[in-house]
Amino acid sequence: MSARDELIVKYAADLKDKCGVTPNMDLLTKVTIGCGPSIYNADAATVAGTQKSELETVKNNFLIKKLGLADSTALDAGIDAVLEKYGRSNKNKYRAVVYYLLTLHFKKESVYK
Repeated sequence: MSARDELIVKYAADLKDKCGVTPNMDLLTKVTIGCGPSIYNADAATVAGTQKSELETVKNNFLIKKLGLADSTALDAGIDAVLEKYGRSNKNKYRAVVYYLLTLHFKKESVYK
């Protein structure tokens, strides 16, 4: 099993155990691949949910650039809802899991077809 496959299994477990979501493994794999090499860097692999600059990065680089959404307060509300679902007290919020949940939240699975 490759390092990426091991991470995907870890992300799937997080989705199931911490978010109560049964992941679509095909979509999760595509979202994880879309994160690129950041998944192998301990700092970049997680989202700092309390850091304003980090949340702006998620909004600008993922929601607007990758998913093609227009900038609005709905994006901030979506990020907030996903972080709430993942659990604010959860120290390690994996970027791939957050992006997967955001993709579902905004119904943009078609971006990964």
